[in-house]
Amino acid sequence: MVTVGDTAPDFAAPAVGAAHGGDAERTATELALFRLVEAHDAVVLCVAPATFVPTCTAALAAVRDAGWHDRDDLAVVALTGDSLYAAFAYADRFALPFPVVADFHGGVADSYDLLADSWEGHSAVPRRAAVVIDGDWTVRFAAATDDPLDRADPAPVERAAETLRDLGLDVDRPRVDYDGPW
Repeated sequence: MVTVGDTAPDFAAPAVGAAHGGDAERTATELALFRLVEAHDAVVLCVAPATFVPTCTAALAAVRDAGWHDRDDLAVVALTGDSLYAAFAYADRFALPFPVVADFHGGVADSYDLLADSWEGHSAVPRRAAVVIDGDWTVRFAAATDDPLDRADPAPVERAAETLRDLGLDVDRPRVDYDGPW
């Protein structure tokens, strides 16, 4: 896994774009990390092996509810090992207001050393993790769980809030509810 102090690997990958406004339609796009790093003080990369994994969905919903996406100084990106089609359904089902990257072949996860050997009969899928990257491409926080279904307490995204505050971003700490409607 990438560690604090490492230079974050850049990537460009297919993604479901963020919906802007209540009735806005989502579109397929190419997400280029360098654009987000250049435009924000920090980027949070929330990684999951697949869409619709309850514990991962709970974390993404907590980030959504904390309002991290609605800021000029912070960008949030979800990354899953599923297809772009699954990402569309997932983003719509849970009203995720940030982009969802489809890392179907695990290339992005591999560059962050977050590729699981196997999970639920699948190989080359991302591990569940949260990574905070600052505006200088430095990894400021990185945490992963061994099992994506673990109910980590605190969850990696909850722990990332402290790092964002250390970077000078006044963010609410997400409250992960593992028992939500996931």
